[in-house]
Amino acid sequence: MAKVYKKTSGHGHITLYLAKRDFVDHVDSVEVVEGVIKVDPSGLNDRKVFVYLACAFRYGSDDLDVMGLSFRRDIWIQRVQVYPPTGGSPPSSPMLEFLMKKVGDQGHAFSFQMPTDLPCSVSLQPGPGDSGKACGVDFEVKGYIANAPNNVDEVIEKKDTCRLMIRKIQFAPVNNKAGPKADITKQFMMTDKPVHLEASLEKEVYYHGDPVNVNVKINNETTKVVKKIKITVEQITSVVLYSSDSYTKPVCCEEFGETVNANSTFSKSFSITPLLANNKEKRGLAVDGRLKDEDTHLASTTLSQGEKEMQGIIVSYKVKVNLMVSGGGLLGGLTSSDVTVELPLTLMSPKPAGDKLD
Repeated sequence: MAKVYKKTSGHGHITLYLAKRDFVDHVDSVEVVEGVIKVDPSGLNDRKVFVYLACAFRYGSDDLDVMGLSFRRDIWIQRVQVYPPTGGSPPSSPMLEFLMKKVGDQGHAFSFQMPTDLPCSVSLQPGPGDSGKACGVDFEVKGYIANAPNNVDEVIEKKDTCRLMIRKIQFAPVNNKAGPKADITKQFMMTDKPVHLEASLEKEVYYHGDPVNVNVKINNETTKVVKKIKITVEQITSVVLYSSDSYTKPVCCEEFGETVNANSTFSKSFSITPLLANNKEKRGLAVDGRLKDEDTHLASTTLSQGEKEMQGIIVSYKVKVNLMVSGGGLLGGLTSSDVTVELPLTLMSPKPAGDKLD
């Protein structure tokens, strides 16, 4: 039996029903958000019932309340009147038929089609001492009783509303291609031959929690010694709501004590695993949107960045491979240097098996 999510208004006159709360963005299309709202006309007092779907950016700082500013800024919003019916054919689908059977004669179906350029649900992890809701992008379906769909002068009491948070999510592509490759040749002072570094990933997309295998090849033609290899995964979060601010935070960093002597070659695959569990105290880290207090993971890579006007949060990752090369001869460490290459990393969740409605 499929689970049904419901929320009733304070006075009990309207109840919102959804059959699911996760809606998949397939890049070129987004799953339709559909549900049913149950209406008891006896308590409306000639008012109407509306439902809206909103995508908003939440600032997440209680300090804003002191200045009289809103915690939320709508990115996209769509409203529909469900009662009294406005005429025309109501939306229909197997899911809506399932919900209408659950709700009964007082049920009214609604549906929303989100545009493809909206951001996915994502939040910035608060610090240990932060209060209030997390900063980020969220989505909500809200039913309310009012005289007009959007009259700023009309006061809508909380008891006349019911709402459910939903998520817009993306899953990893089914066809996983070969991973990226990068190389660099670096020549040092006082040497006539270079160090050549090549790094590659085994596949294009990695799932959250899976080890990331980084293949490293080194051709050291110098008289210097590669003392160790450092591999870092960095998360780049671009908050395009204001000034296109971008934040880079390491989410995994490991050093390997491999040495590559002068005039020698080296080839090895290293495994590292970026996990949210190892970054719980890191303020401002992007994580996938969550519903209530459920567990989540590092934010998934944003596949489509959309238009800047649809302001939200864009997340990407990169793997940095760094060789720490010691200086030889009398100057020793004074001539030490680093050799670095970067690889783009796509980190996502696999698409789960679909649930069927009974």
